[in-house]
Amino acid sequence: MIRTVVTGCDPDEDSWCGWVGRKTGNDTLADVADWFFARPAKIVLILLVAWILRRIIRRIIRRWVPRLYEPHEPARERLERLGINVPDIIAAELTDPRRHARGESITAALSSTVGVAVWVIALLMVLGVTGLDIAPLLAGAGVAGVALGFGAQSIVRDCLAGLFMLIEDQYGIGDVVDLGEASGVVEQIHLRTTVVRGSDGTVWHVPNGVVQRVGNKSQLWSVAVLDANVAYRTDLTRARELLHQAADEVCASDQFRASVIDAPEVLGVESLGVDGVTLRLIVKVQPGTQWALQRALREHVKEVFDAGGIEIPFPQRTVWTRVAPTAPAGGDSTATAPEPTDGAT
Repeated sequence: MIRTVVTGCDPDEDSWCGWVGRKTGNDTLADVADWFFARPAKIVLILLVAWILRRIIRRIIRRWVPRLYEPHEPARERLERLGINVPDIIAAELTDPRRHARGESITAALSSTVGVAVWVIALLMVLGVTGLDIAPLLAGAGVAGVALGFGAQSIVRDCLAGLFMLIEDQYGIGDVVDLGEASGVVEQIHLRTTVVRGSDGTVWHVPNGVVQRVGNKSQLWSVAVLDANVAYRTDLTRARELLHQAADEVCASDQFRASVIDAPEVLGVESLGVDGVTLRLIVKVQPGTQWALQRALREHVKEVFDAGGIEIPFPQRTVWTRVAPTAPAGGDSTATAPEPTDGAT
């Protein structure tokens, strides 16, 4: 029995071109069947499987990612577990508005990464089906990948840091953060950089990989802190009462009632300074509202202290001036002693 070997495939091969070669014994028909029927069918099958696999992985990511950024307990329960009583009027406002945006960012980043990996593998398989030798291509890609990896270390580091930052919910759009050199309100979050606008309007583009520590000043709840100085001869009990009264009046106003989470608390004497005694007041408020409340508290505390006769000291400085000595007519010279002068210069 004579075995006919056709160009491009073995007639004993269990394939379309092998079947055509065995039936016809014609090399040309076998090659035509291989190039116009068998290989295109394999390429279409590979692309179809890659498309289906990408869709499945994206769906898995969309169901799995929310479990990373959604808390196991609502914000109100977390606050109450910390000993903070949340009024019903603001309980509905304690939801995290950036949660959905954070989930979308993580989903988009993971989906695009997985999609690129799937299509690259599919492209290599397609090249193998066409008969091209992909070994040199893989070797060249490996060398290029190593070179690119050395040159793009910072980019990879920034992207990984940004991904973990989103997953761990270190900060979100609208948060007031301190990133070391840059501090301000977060305006944009990308996988590689974070855009922060400072209080003076400066826009900072901070690579995520260089952020060594993050101070979030507006996550879950904030604290308005006020230090009020009084003179040493002041009745501290009376001063604490007036300070608490002023804080209650400001927190009960229409402007700040909705932002106050817990009642004001006067902690007492914070320090004994050079200029006076410092009393500390704290108020737990919603994120980002502490600065406006602190400004209002300072203004109203000044008014209440003035009305109650509480003296607010101010720094004073004693300046010594030296007067040049003048010689009298008799020849005796007397130096004028320095005289203290009170007041600021």
